[in-house]
Amino acid sequence: MNNNPSSALVGLFLICVIAACLLVLIGLWKVFTKAGRPGWECIIPIYNAYCLIKIASKPGWWLLLYFIPFVNIVIAILVALGVSRNFGKGGGFAVGVIFLPFIFYPILGFGDATYGPAAPPAAAAPTAA
Repeated sequence: MNNNPSSALVGLFLICVIAACLLVLIGLWKVFTKAGRPGWECIIPIYNAYCLIKIASKPGWWLLLYFIPFVNIVIAILVALGVSRNFGKGGGFAVGVIFLPFIFYPILGFGDATYGPAAPPAAAAPTAA
């Protein structure tokens, strides 16, 4: 048995990372089901990003932008903002989703927020001259 203190820290860190991943997974599952999508969609890589883009009411082709370095960061921020807005939350909550997803996705999934896609802005009605 290894009595090196650093191996205990690595083990503790690994347990914390696994716990954080499970919290995000459970929270996303509930977010997906609240949005009317099957929860299992959140565990399939790449497809879950596409579904999250759809939950954020963004066009599906944005998935391609996730593969462009640095652009993917901007797109991830916009998707987090769209998801937050569609659940009735503001920009501050979106910042929480970006930096602390293991806390804010479970809040979104298990909280009282309801999914209501934001309607696109209505075109101005033409005025009669």
